Amino acid sequence: MTRTAPGAINDYFRNHAPKDVRQAIENAGKDDILNPSYPYSERMKGKVYDRHMDALQIELVKMQSWVKETGQRIAIIFEGRDAAGKGGTIKRFRENLNPRGARNVALAKPTEAERSQWYFQRYVQHLPSAGEIVFFDRSWYNRGVVENVFGFCTPEERERFFRQVLPLEHGFVNDGIRLFKFWLNVGRAEQLNRFLARENDPLKQWKLSPIDIAGLGKWDEYTQSISETLTRSHSDICPWTIVRSDDKKRARIATIQTVLAALDYDEKDPDVVGTPDPNIAGGPEIWDA
Repeated sequence: MTRTAPGAINDYFRNHAPKDVRQAIENAGKDDILNPSYPYSERMKGKVYDRHMDALQIELVKMQSWVKETGQRIAIIFEGRDAAGKGGTIKRFRENLNPRGARNVALAKPTEAERSQWYFQRYVQHLPSAGEIVFFDRSWYNRGVVENVFGFCTPEERERFFRQVLPLEHGFVNDGIRLFKFWLNVGRAEQLNRFLARENDPLKQWKLSPIDIAGLGKWDEYTQSISETLTRSHSDICPWTIVRSDDKKRARIATIQTVLAALDYDEKDPDVVGTPDPNIAGGPEIWDA
């Protein structure tokens, strides 16, 4: 595994980060939200979060039982900028589910053989069978964003991707797969702050990669690619749900609520599921660059 250079994140913070980003991190209190456009100024309190999450965990177990008994197929895609909270949100979905029916898919970079295949081929084989919930920690949307930003695909390959992606997803849905697409969005200062925390924690340094370092200076390129991808791959049948994840607690709750609210599982408690906070989870119109 390729490792990042020691101290690379701290060096970027001290010597290359935009002044407003650096100041936001330096001046923030423990519970402050660093993104000035975020709809809340402070993070959700732990006791409030725990109460919501504990109740939602019971609903997730009910939902999985229904999925297994009725042969449902659930595919949940998680995309977003680096450090947006994809893995942590998936962890909260799965922590009380039976792992035999709730798989996580996080594919490494394609092999030589996979690069010669139809682009979607290596993802399609991981789609859920009857009774399964599959979580994609990044997905075929790598081509729309990361591969474009770093030149890992040609413009022609990316255009082919956009021509094919919605018809393919519509085919999944028409065949009975329940497809959820989440874009977790995080502000620039919060992203860098999370990277700094990872670099300073020996137990989390494995989460950093050279791509993460290189991506810090490509914020605007990411923004353009994300905007285009959300616009060109959003439809009524396969919509994107944008989740503003500067506060991980609010993001996790809203994401779980979005899935549970869309499924008519047995013994569902509408009062517990509630309605996702529209300031936190919504359509592409709430995406904040």
